[in-house]
Amino acid sequence: MTMRTLDGRRFADMVQQGAAHLANNAKVVDALNVFPVPDGDTGTNMNLSMTSGAKEVKANVSDHIGNVAAALAKGLLMGARGNSGVILSQLFRGFAKAVEGKQQVNAFEFAAALQAGVDTAYKAVMKPVEGTILTVAKEAARQAIDVAKKERDVVAVMEAALAEAKAALQRTPELLPVLKEVGVVDSGGQGLVYVYEGFLAALKGETITTTRTEVSMDDLVKMAHHQSAQSHIHTDEIEFGYCTEFMVRFEEDKLARHPFSEETFRRELSRFGDSLLVVADDELVKVHIHSETPGEVLTYGQRYGSLINIKIENMREQHANIVGKEAEAPSRADVEEVKPYGIVTVAMGAGVAELFRSIGAHAVIEGGQTMNPSTEEIADAIRSANAETVFVLPNNKNVVMAAKQAAELSERRVIVIPSKTVPQGMAALLAFNPAQSAEQNEQSMTAALSRVKTGQVTVSVRDTTIEGIEIQKGDYMGLADDRIIVADKDKIAVTKQLLDALIDEESEIVTILYGEDATEVEVETIVAYLETEHDEVEVEIHNGQQPLYPFVISVE
Repeated sequence: MTMRTLDGRRFADMVQQGAAHLANNAKVVDALNVFPVPDGDTGTNMNLSMTSGAKEVKANVSDHIGNVAAALAKGLLMGARGNSGVILSQLFRGFAKAVEGKQQVNAFEFAAALQAGVDTAYKAVMKPVEGTILTVAKEAARQAIDVAKKERDVVAVMEAALAEAKAALQRTPELLPVLKEVGVVDSGGQGLVYVYEGFLAALKGETITTTRTEVSMDDLVKMAHHQSAQSHIHTDEIEFGYCTEFMVRFEEDKLARHPFSEETFRRELSRFGDSLLVVADDELVKVHIHSETPGEVLTYGQRYGSLINIKIENMREQHANIVGKEAEAPSRADVEEVKPYGIVTVAMGAGVAELFRSIGAHAVIEGGQTMNPSTEEIADAIRSANAETVFVLPNNKNVVMAAKQAAELSERRVIVIPSKTVPQGMAALLAFNPAQSAEQNEQSMTAALSRVKTGQVTVSVRDTTIEGIEIQKGDYMGLADDRIIVADKDKIAVTKQLLDALIDEESEIVTILYGEDATEVEVETIVAYLETEHDEVEVEIHNGQQPLYPFVISVE
């Protein structure tokens, strides 16, 4: 079968079958991440993200591939969950940009769009790590380009892309040591292969059977913690003093002298500072940048047209009396006064959510460990905070990228503090000072993350062996930060050993959040143990009501 061009309806079929095939194998992808803690795993996150994209495509099917791809990008962007879902959304955001305005594409244009997706995804990740879904996508696109130079067949290009994606997936352990150590391939890369298998089947007019691939328990037991490579991503510190926002309305005479290229524009502006965001269409380009020389930034922008909606804020200037007298309640919600600062946080458990509200959070998103909130849910919470500057506390390493993506979508200034646990989020929120500038708060809240140690007690969901610790399904496990240090059938014994490991001579405060599976007697037993064995520390107890985790412990 030969296909010279690809239109919107066939591409929509590809999306639907790619999403269905991924959904059928989501548990297989999850199984590659066999850390036995209940978690929002890669397969689950990619499946929910791709399902959101497919739903948007189904509502916007047409012959125009540019319109269908735009619908996919929109659905993925708003539904992206976890690091893997965000990267998947970026792959198809770049793809959509490459086919924008096109009724149909030929084989080379299709391959080039795959490459454009790779370029966009790499730019979205602060510190790309090879051996991940990024590598699989990159190698697949490279092979697609090579074949498209010789073949005029879209099917042949997709066949080549899929074959190389599978080969690249098998090479991921050679690129990422942790994969080689535990004997697995990258889970995100495997998820992308399932999507591409669905794509190819749809191109050929075939339907992949719904039989789900099984992973043997013997294989699972041999695997250890597959750490997410994208958790290595860190937020850069802001070094530039002026938050500069403006728009350029394009003018034809200036564009004649200086033709506009979004890539060139972004590259040139990056010389003036950091935290750069550039969004352009046919009439305007919107810019956000932190710079020491905002005047130079504006001068550069003027090369392409007239400046509008200019806003420059000195981030080093402290805000005097920033929290003033509360305005009288407005009669309509849509005229509510915008606050200087807002705090958005993710929490699992009604008690934990209420605790965050009590110490200053304006919006709390239910979710976290077993259900990572989507980009759209975080963006909605940012809007509801109704503030000029909004700080977001993800409180889970797998929510950080979605939070950053939501920040890019917001018209407000949004700063993501990369908290990876609830105790880190609490420490960061307590470090917030409304009398300080946004930059100073970012620095102090980020610094607070390293001053707290997190302990968690939960139940193993499978048998495995990690770092010499044999764990059976149903065992209680004690995690110090993200490392399992003890496992046993006895919940209290595990909790005591975990406390002993976390508390040292510099520890001052121990905060315990007890969950749905902890009894009052167990809480009293733990408190008595602390008073006897660690009487030098101050102890705080809160009913977090969190599921799955009988005890979450903060040590400062």
